[in-house]
Amino acid sequence: MPVETRTPAEQPREFAAIDLGSNSFHMIVARIVNGSIQVLSRLKRRVRLADGLDENRILNQEAMNRGLACLSLFADRLQGFSAENVKVVGTYTLRRALNNDEFLKQAQAVFPFPIQIISGQDEARLIYSGVSHTQPEKGRKLVVDIGGGSTEMTIGDDFTPIRAESRHMGCVSFAKRFFPQGELSEARFQSAYQLAMEKLEDLETEYCSLGWQHVLGSSGTIKTVSKVLISNGFHDGLITEKRLKNIIQACLKFNSLKEIQLKGLIEERADVLVPGLAILLALFHTFKIESMRYSDGALREGLMYGLEKYFQVDDIRQRTAQALAIQFNIDKAQAHRVEYTALSLFDQVKVWKNRQQISELRELIKWASLLHEIGIVINHNNVNKHSAYIISNATLAGFDDEQQALLATLMSFHLKGFKKSDLRSTSRYQYRDILTLLRLFRLAVLFNRSRQASVMPADLNLSINQNEWQLQFENGYLNENPLVQADLLDEQKQLAMIDLQLNIE
Repeated sequence: MPVETRTPAEQPREFAAIDLGSNSFHMIVARIVNGSIQVLSRLKRRVRLADGLDENRILNQEAMNRGLACLSLFADRLQGFSAENVKVVGTYTLRRALNNDEFLKQAQAVFPFPIQIISGQDEARLIYSGVSHTQPEKGRKLVVDIGGGSTEMTIGDDFTPIRAESRHMGCVSFAKRFFPQGELSEARFQSAYQLAMEKLEDLETEYCSLGWQHVLGSSGTIKTVSKVLISNGFHDGLITEKRLKNIIQACLKFNSLKEIQLKGLIEERADVLVPGLAILLALFHTFKIESMRYSDGALREGLMYGLEKYFQVDDIRQRTAQALAIQFNIDKAQAHRVEYTALSLFDQVKVWKNRQQISELRELIKWASLLHEIGIVINHNNVNKHSAYIISNATLAGFDDEQQALLATLMSFHLKGFKKSDLRSTSRYQYRDILTLLRLFRLAVLFNRSRQASVMPADLNLSINQNEWQLQFENGYLNENPLVQADLLDEQKQLAMIDLQLNIE
């Protein structure tokens, strides 16, 4: 993987990506560190630009003033930045407004960076890029984004979009059209839903024929739906038609958008949630979506990753893990020793509960091997806890929340004792697979505890019968490596305390 190199005198390059959306203006300030993007700050202001766009496509001065005030704030944060390191794009409302040149002219007085108004298709491609660079899913995927004024839909393979489209429908524009003064009823919802279906109708055949393996959604409406689901007990946050309809029915019990109260719904999203739900339900029905997962990558991230061509890699997790290894000065030789042992043991296991996840679990134990000593920068004592803390709280592009949590679990309990209650099944990973992975990882670390002085057995066999594991070595190995033998006996005692067996021959 290409990695950024610089002399000690050089500073990491800082840059900013700004999205002038119909509902909110967003800015991300980041820097490139060891070939990976490190976010320094995020700023978001709700400007409701689309509220100021009338039926003649004229943007009123009041809405412009809200946008200009936000740009002035952004300009203060960007003092000292060169124009080449600031990327600013305007989306639906600015491209629809016939007087957008007036806004751009006024913006020059408070914001010294160029603003590019992009097409709907370009917006869709950038959103797809942002999602693809921050999520672990490989292969073909459908990415949808419901914005304030438009909805973008892109099908692509890995990082390459195949078909990108944008439609003039968004949570703010639909709120204004179908729910004036926030009035809410079943009939108003159905009208919004029907128009969304009509706007998507011409895409159904081609999109469904292209197909996909994964569906990901980004930005406000889909983020809000995912948060509401999580707050109401659906901890995977996965959006299905049944769950979506339950949220819609809960909302329709209210008479006004502004009165809606749901667990997990923040006040500033209440008045645009139902219009967004109408569009989201139409997307599910048109494209026959079975389930959708929220992605926190979107247009801003697409802008960021577009600034550096070497971010186009086959495996985002590889880039993330290797950047962390460089940043925290990981002993790579030791990491590779642990990885070799872990994978050698992993490949002998035949008892996985979810066999469809074998390759994913194998990748995770590989990344855990690379990063398990990351906490040594804090202190060697309790390095496992420090490593788990860093991994739990870091931004790990390419790893979803459950993968990140499983990595942290492996880090936390790869040394010293643990209890069975420390491990829990998740919506994605089976308890038995988590326990198996942890036991493998503990052994891989154990065999390499003496670091370069370690001598791996030429022939190491592992057999598993439920909770009883058996390690078989070549003749004389344990006698010639008394430290390994002592560590194995200690591991045997630790496991016996929680009714797990480790036999050594």
